Formats: sequence, structure tokens, C-alpha cells
Amino acid sequence: MSHTKIKKTKLIIQFLLFIGILVLVLISASQISVVREFFGQASGEEANIHVYTKNVIGNYNRPWRNLAQGGEDNNWRLTPLIPQVKALNPEYIRIDHIYDFYEIVQGTSGNLSFNFSKLDLIIDDILATGAKPYIALSYMPPQLSDGDIIGAPQNYNDWQIVVQKTIEHISGTRGIVDVYYEVWNEPDLFGNWKYYGNKNYLNLYLYSSRGAQNAQGVKPFKLGGPATTAFYTSWIDALAKFAVKNNLKLDFISWHRYSDDVDQYRNDFIQIEKLLEKYPRLESTTEFHITEWGLDSENNPGYDTNFSAAHTVATSIEMVGTIDKAFSFEIQDGKNGEGKEYWGRWGLFTHQDFGGKAKPRYYALKMLDRISNQRVQLLGKGSWVKALAGKNLNDNIEVILANYDKNNSHGENVPIIFEDVKPGSYTITKELSNGQNYTENIATSEAKLQTYFYMPTNSVGFVTLKKD
Repeated sequence: MSHTKIKKTKLIIQFLLFIGILVLVLISASQISVVREFFGQASGEEANIHVYTKNVIGNYNRPWRNLAQGGEDNNWRLTPLIPQVKALNPEYIRIDHIYDFYEIVQGTSGNLSFNFSKLDLIIDDILATGAKPYIALSYMPPQLSDGDIIGAPQNYNDWQIVVQKTIEHISGTRGIVDVYYEVWNEPDLFGNWKYYGNKNYLNLYLYSSRGAQNAQGVKPFKLGGPATTAFYTSWIDALAKFAVKNNLKLDFISWHRYSDDVDQYRNDFIQIEKLLEKYPRLESTTEFHITEWGLDSENNPGYDTNFSAAHTVATSIEMVGTIDKAFSFEIQDGKNGEGKEYWGRWGLFTHQDFGGKAKPRYYALKMLDRISNQRVQLLGKGSWVKALAGKNLNDNIEVILANYDKNNSHGENVPIIFEDVKPGSYTITKELSNGQNYTENIATSEAKLQTYFYMPTNSVGFVTLKKD
């Protein structure tokens, strides 16, 4: 190559290098992060779990001990699943569609009568699991709205009476204490309600509150809403302001959240805490409920796999101490329009026609609920691995862990350091929710003990430390 050609080549290379450096300088920090995200989300912090065995910091509120069933079938019963559901120790089971599924309201406007016999069957099922009913007051009895079950009542006084009689039956005649009544289900979707204008949810809530106030001979109960499809500040702010202004009963604020982002659930809590600072009457007394939740509001194959299991446990861990009740949606799959098995639906169990089989999410919830009630301080959660620690009555230390990765690629060998232990010999049991388990015998002469637990991507595990 001639000297001239070499010189030209060097100039071209220098020019290209200059252009490359200039481009890098012009890219902002935020743009760099976007580029990194485009090429992969490998960055993150791995867990380094420290369990402070002597530092008991209270009891768990267990928000995960609540389940919901949607409008799959107006003849659906819990009966075949009662033993399995009971094993989850549910506190509340939420149902909606009570007025269009269970034929409660009869007669015509101004001359209404009520028949709760069909609703009583599902309430009996709920009680048989050890749970209490959580009632979504929906949808509109057809005779109140010209046949439109998501329409507004033609006469709101009729709706007020319907709510009153419902509460009098469940909390009065049935004598069930501390039932929750939620005004409607996803009003922003089912009925296109607004918090203003002609079809105003606040008007629906007002008459619901009046009906609740008029209920006679009833045990203590709670009323709330709005059960929107997601956390909408404008909706919740409007309801809180309206309730305070009109001195209405508002015992809980509810919303739904479907997201594969674990952090989103905690962000909702941060938003509502900040919002309620404006309403001191509500700030210290109002409960926060996510009355439907899961990884996706649409059918998703992840609901049938360990992906949903890990998501459920990781999210439940992040809700502890923030959300009072969170209702896993849903208990059992429906079928598609042709009566065929429909995979990727939301249920913890397949449809009864296809065996009523438990899915991985069921076993993960069952493992999660094994954590003992005494909460022990735990630090060192990571970007993927979330964990809680507890101490049982025998002073054994327990740790529940979930390795959740929405990219389905991250495994992790998790170090677990037990602090403030007595020197001596210990047995450590390690279990995965898929049935695998391992036992390790280990001794320490110090006040700490370390082990490792390899967790495959999207897995749930349980570790028990027992002194020999």
C-alpha cells in the first residue's frame, strides 16, 4: 500500500473515532440507561440475606390470606375445593356478581322482595373454608335498571334498600361478624362510571352508605370502595374527599392491580399514604385493600407455571406492612366459550371439568403461609430475591424466599447468614415449592452461621434452622 493510501486510511479511522466519541458525549445519562435496557436487563443487585435471630419485630399481618373469585359461572361452588382452600388459611373470600348471579332481588321498583337462598350456598362454602365473605355489591339488579346489569338504577332509593337488605341478611340474619361490603366492582370498566357527571359513582356510594347506615340488627361490618381496575389517584381522592365532606362510612379504600412489576404494588401504597395526608379523619383508620391482583389482567400462560408462583410470593412479601388485604385472583379457572379447557387463566386451580388441579401458585401460597407469626428482622433482599423471616414456638428460625425474574433467566445462589445464634450444631432444611428438599448439618463456634441456597429462576423456597 502506498504512503498516500496509508495516510488517507488513518485519516478516515481518526474521523470515525471522532464521530464515535462525539456521539457518546451527546448521549445523556437517561439515554444511556435506555440503551442498556434495550441490550438487556442483566444489571441488578443479588441478595445477601442476614437474619437477626434474636430481633423479633412484631407479628405478620399476612395480606396474602385473601382470595377472590370472578364471574366465571353463576352456578360455581367452592364445595369440591374446600379442603385445599382451607389449607391456605384464608381470612376472606371475595365474590362479585351477587345480584345478577344469585337472583336476590325480586319484584319491581317500589315493591321489592328478596331471596338469599342461592347466595347462602356460596356463603356456606366460604365459611366452610374458615374464611369470611367479602361482598362486592355488584352488579345492578336488572329490574332496577331496565335490564342493564352495569347501568345506574332508575331510582337510587331502590338501590339503597337493596344494600340495606343485603347487609341485614349477611351481617344480621346470618350473624356473620366483620363482613366487608365493597361498593361495585371495577366501576370505571363495568358501566363506565365516573366520579362526576350524570353516571356518578359518588352518588352510588352515597346511597350505598345510607343503606348501610339504615341496616338494623346487624353485627359490626365495614364498607368501602371504589375497586377500580387500577390505582387511580383521581378516583381515590374524589371518594375520600366526598366521604369526609358528607361524613360517610369509608372503612377501606380498594383498587385492583395487575402487573408483573413487583415494585408497582409498593408504589401504590406510597401514593395512597401521601394522598390521605389531606384527610386526617381517614389517615389512621382506613384500611388499604387490593381486591384483585395478579401478574396480568389478561389470560397469560404464566398463570399455569412457576412464573406466577414466584411473582405471587415475591409480591406478597413486598406487601407486608403496607397493604392490609390482597386478594389473589382467582380461585378457579372458568372455561372458554366452547366449554373447552382454557389454559393461561387466572385460577389457582383448573376448572372442575378438568380435574380441579392445583397449579404451582397454589403450592407457593401454601409454602408462604407456613412462615411463623413472629416476624424476625431480615435485611439484604436483592433485585430478584425477596424474603421474610420468622421464629416458631420451638425457637426454630424460618425463611421464605422467592426468586422472581420477569425475564425468566436469573438463577441465584443466595447466601443466608444467621446472626446472634448460639455456638453449636444445627440442622438446616431447604425446600423448594416444587417438592425438592435438602438437609444440611452444620456447626459453628461463633455467633453467626452461614449457608447458601441455590434458587433457580422463578422459584419459591423455604429454609428452616433448627438447633440440634
